[in-house]
Amino acid sequence: MGALQLLALGVNGIVGVGIFFAPATVAGLAPGRAGVLVFAVTGLALLPVALAFAVLGRRFDEDGGPVVFARAAFGDFASFLVGWVAYVSAFLSASAVMVGLTNATAPSFGFTSPLALRLSATALVTILALVVASGISISARVWTTLTVLKLLPLLALLAAFLAFRGSPAPSPLGTSEVSWLRAGLTVMFAYQGFEIVPVIAGQVRSSAKAIPVATVGSLILSMALYVGLMWACVTALPNLAGAGAPLAEAAGVFGGPDLSWLVGVGTSVSALGIALGMMVTSPRYLSALASGERVLFDLDRLAPNGVPMRALIVTWALVTAFVQAGDLGELFALSSIAVLMQYGVTAASLVVLARRGDRGLRPRHAWLAVPTLALGIALVAFGATLREVLVAGGAVLVGLGLTRLARLRTRPA
Repeated sequence: MGALQLLALGVNGIVGVGIFFAPATVAGLAPGRAGVLVFAVTGLALLPVALAFAVLGRRFDEDGGPVVFARAAFGDFASFLVGWVAYVSAFLSASAVMVGLTNATAPSFGFTSPLALRLSATALVTILALVVASGISISARVWTTLTVLKLLPLLALLAAFLAFRGSPAPSPLGTSEVSWLRAGLTVMFAYQGFEIVPVIAGQVRSSAKAIPVATVGSLILSMALYVGLMWACVTALPNLAGAGAPLAEAAGVFGGPDLSWLVGVGTSVSALGIALGMMVTSPRYLSALASGERVLFDLDRLAPNGVPMRALIVTWALVTAFVQAGDLGELFALSSIAVLMQYGVTAASLVVLARRGDRGLRPRHAWLAVPTLALGIALVAFGATLREVLVAGGAVLVGLGLTRLARLRTRPA
């Protein structure tokens, strides 16, 4: 994989379903132009995080990303926990995608009650799990097609907004009513994705150059797109917080029903493609976790068609449970907290490796960990609810419990 393909991977990882649903959630926490500012500030605050991943990623010419960083800095035990946190983030993100897609499409089929929406989400999870279990694989051509279908409506909406000459909706800043950190935690979900770039470093040509460009570049490009789209939604919709499909409704204001339909279709296609992709990849996080130094319930066992069936069943059960237990905003936040844990571990790994002078790192590189850790602590401490912190902490405790259950792999004599 070359640098441009890697950059596309990073952009694809960030520009998912979060931007289709997050504007309404953010507007409820940060009304008017404050929501645009939250997207901009959160993106800028994540730049040091991306730089930390870039600095480490270019020095590890192997797959794994945060798991590899933690193994080099802290050993196998820590890398097992990091792998678990990465898996938690994956299935929480999958849950949020399933809920968002169901909330956006189920009403069109007459399913509007909370029970009907939850049953619809459960059915969607089950259908996609069965598709994955059949051995289906998403080729590069299909993934590229879905990405184009996702990006074209967003760019069309942005172009229509820039050409708009009508009167904007009222957009007071209203700082006294803004939950800045809570809104930032929600925006974090939409910005997740650049951290996956170093995960495939072993498959990249000239990774020492390509990893930094793709990691930081994907975040910058996505930030510019997101700020423009949020600005368009704020301009078009005076009641943005109550919008069920904010981008599609904004497209209707700027480009009429045709553009609204195009963005609506793009939303569903994007969400469906990402939902399927997450159901394909999430079990493999768990399978990879169990294939290292510690064996865990044979979750790394593959079926004849190459699917980690046991890991898939566990993932299906967890995603099904979380689409029942949490609303969309809470799932955004829980997924963000799990990703922030990955950021924190990466920052800590950078400090340790820089102080040792490993991999050509210098003590000055450790300073990138300061804003990374500060961002994570601030968002979790002041933006998360007690319930979300307890759930995230419980996930870490489960990971600690799993390390007790896992046995060291027996090596052949």
